[in-house]
Amino acid sequence: MAKAAAAAGIATGQCLCGKVAFEIDVPARWAWHDHSAASRRAHGAAYATYVGSWKKRFRITSGKTALTRYEDKATKIARSFCSHCGTPIMYERPRGPHMVNIPRALFNERTGRQPLYHIAIEELQEWAYTGEPLVPLKGFPGVVWQRSKRKKRAGGDDPFELGREEM
Repeated sequence: MAKAAAAAGIATGQCLCGKVAFEIDVPARWAWHDHSAASRRAHGAAYATYVGSWKKRFRITSGKTALTRYEDKATKIARSFCSHCGTPIMYERPRGPHMVNIPRALFNERTGRQPLYHIAIEELQEWAYTGEPLVPLKGFPGVVWQRSKRKKRAGGDDPFELGREEM
């Protein structure tokens, strides 16, 4: 059995309201983007980015009594969230009983792992942003948008302009 690497530090995190706080020893085990319907619904987002940690390297530092747990009866996947603000804190899978998965966005520091993997990529939604170039929206500071791609007309002709021969 391989021995776990020694911790190089600690990464801390918390829920939106701050009632639940936690920490993990870094580096985390791994990180990934999850495009599954279950994660989309649990987070209300196109996908969720998670950091996986060994349970023995994860600690709730405050607000343990504010955690609420939901377990899907069919999959046995358990998700815990803050009962005050609803922030998803972690999820646990039966096939990884020694692991806990935490949303990456909740951490204040680096976790020692970059999310290089995509899970359930076949469930990627057509409306999800996938890195297309964005440009500033004039008159709205801080807002960017994806310009629609207009098809160029052959010869640059305006279809609504009458040709000289038709006048």
